[in-house]
Amino acid sequence: MPDDRALRQHLLALIRGGQAHATFVETVRKFPVAKSGERPPGAPHSAWQLLEHLRIAQRDILTFSKSAKYRPLQWPDDYWPSSPAPKRKTQWAEAAQAIRADLAEFEKLLLNPQRDLFEPFPWGEGQTLLREALLIADHNSWHLGQLMMLRRMLEA
Repeated sequence: MPDDRALRQHLLALIRGGQAHATFVETVRKFPVAKSGERPPGAPHSAWQLLEHLRIAQRDILTFSKSAKYRPLQWPDDYWPSSPAPKRKTQWAEAAQAIRADLAEFEKLLLNPQRDLFEPFPWGEGQTLLREALLIADHNSWHLGQLMMLRRMLEA
């Protein structure tokens, strides 16, 4: 197996953010949680819906990357919360913590030299750990950008 430690470190940096865009922690920490259920005019989703979608989608990618026991969710219903606002005051913090915990677990997979970045998963359709890492980075950065935009719209 080739020495791919540098590639793994670059992927970690991409997933964690903070280079070309805000990090997850910065984005979530600065969000006005009391307004997380509001949908400003023109916004298709509330901040809560975006955060919960991030949590669900990232956990789905993690679960898929770990095991052949993975069972796909139904798009779009299983990936988006039905309510624009959290049902409990603690849900925002709980979802944010779950996202951080799942990302830390994915990072362990990524740093495991026994996991080949390029080998397709036997249970997938050609997906690799590299592809899933790029998917998390791309998906999270897209929705974090939406959260930043919502924050600006709600604070204006």
